[in-house]
Amino acid sequence: MPSTVVHVAFGALVATAFLHEFDAKALAVVCAFAAFPDVDTFLGIWIAGGHRALLHTLLLPVLLGVVVYWDAHRGESWLRARFGRSGPHVAAVGVVALTLGGILPDLMTNGVNLLYPVHDRFYTFAGKLELSSTDGVVQTFVDLSEDASSGGSVGGTTENTHYYTGVDLERGQDPENAERVFPVVASGMQLVVVVTAIAGVIGRFREAKR
Repeated sequence: MPSTVVHVAFGALVATAFLHEFDAKALAVVCAFAAFPDVDTFLGIWIAGGHRALLHTLLLPVLLGVVVYWDAHRGESWLRARFGRSGPHVAAVGVVALTLGGILPDLMTNGVNLLYPVHDRFYTFAGKLELSSTDGVVQTFVDLSEDASSGGSVGGTTENTHYYTGVDLERGQDPENAERVFPVVASGMQLVVVVTAIAGVIGRFREAKR
């Protein structure tokens, strides 16, 4: 699964793409939005099944998006008064980073509780899209065949699902002296994402100095 480092890298990519005024403060805010869902790693210690559910639900960015939109369009915007004229824009970019960088990467790997708490079920959205010389466009993200056996999958609920993390190894009490692994990058592709994000951030800072 993507580490918090990878989520932050996705957030940085969103920041480089969408922020109008690029500075360290705005970048930090957007990256924090992308990393925020992983806070439920710690909440899962006390709330069984909470990791990948409490803060990985798509209802969170929807709710935050509505609040940011409402605040930005009212007469006296709290975000503008508190953080300056760019406050609503930075918050909106943060919500995008929360969705694209914080939730979707986990959905595409080993799953999230997509509509929690309205609907308690973990989903994984995996597959491929390709062009075939014989079959044309082939996609397996949504398997429409009668014997659907690939693409997205439906998992368990918070009652019977636990995701291993270095903080919370297993449901209940962790074994004494057990090894705790905290991933940084788990694949070459994730490393490419991190390196690309660093390059993009450096590029935006250089542009800002001109």
